[in-house]
Amino acid sequence: MALRPVLVNIKALDDSAVGRFWAEALGWSVSSPMPGETSVGRDGFDWRDPARVCVDVVAVPEPKTATKNRVHLDLATTSAAHQTELIARLESLGATPADIGQGDVPWTVLADPEGNEFCVLEPREIYRDTGPIAAVVVDCADPRAMARFWDQAVDWTVHEVTDDQAVLRSSKGVGPYLEFIRTPGVEAVPDRVHIDLLRYPDDDHEAEVTRLRALGATDLDVGQGDVPWRCLADPEGHAFCILARS
Repeated sequence: MALRPVLVNIKALDDSAVGRFWAEALGWSVSSPMPGETSVGRDGFDWRDPARVCVDVVAVPEPKTATKNRVHLDLATTSAAHQTELIARLESLGATPADIGQGDVPWTVLADPEGNEFCVLEPREIYRDTGPIAAVVVDCADPRAMARFWDQAVDWTVHEVTDDQAVLRSSKGVGPYLEFIRTPGVEAVPDRVHIDLLRYPDDDHEAEVTRLRALGATDLDVGQGDVPWRCLADPEGHAFCILARS
């Protein structure tokens, strides 16, 4: 029994506009499987692929608050020139500079057209084969505790665990990393960005929900009503969903 991350879910007032932004930012394609949902992925992408992660933008009525999201994307670059070009292109698409107290750092913090923060990293060897998304980054109080939970929750491999960060990646060695970064004083607010997980075909949906509850997950009511997926929160309150296979 295991789950795997398959989607980074972003809430937006205008899912179509934000979806188009992320499609252009990542060089991927955009589709609208249903009203109020815009999917972003590579051509021919199947979100049920066991190793890859794409983006799903879902419409909500509430705008983003001024509080920084606890989950964000880091984008990879291959050279200093690529980083400069990518930042300029993203700003031409509607991204804006964001100050989250990062100070003088070699990466650049931007926000998408609805204020969701993300980083454009300087070239790093570790991210040379991830594709455009280097990492899905989660602010947390205790990376070691997050590593214990997520190592058992998903079938990804733990690469590093320290007091300051925990790093996981698909056991197939492809796609982005999942990084938990110690962030003192982080505010626990409703997550505007979260991870969606998928079970393997032969695993039971409700059994997976029960297994994660035993690991420390709690049920989460975000007004989803009667839906085939389950909304949960990890031990530090980060929202995530277990999707139904369809």
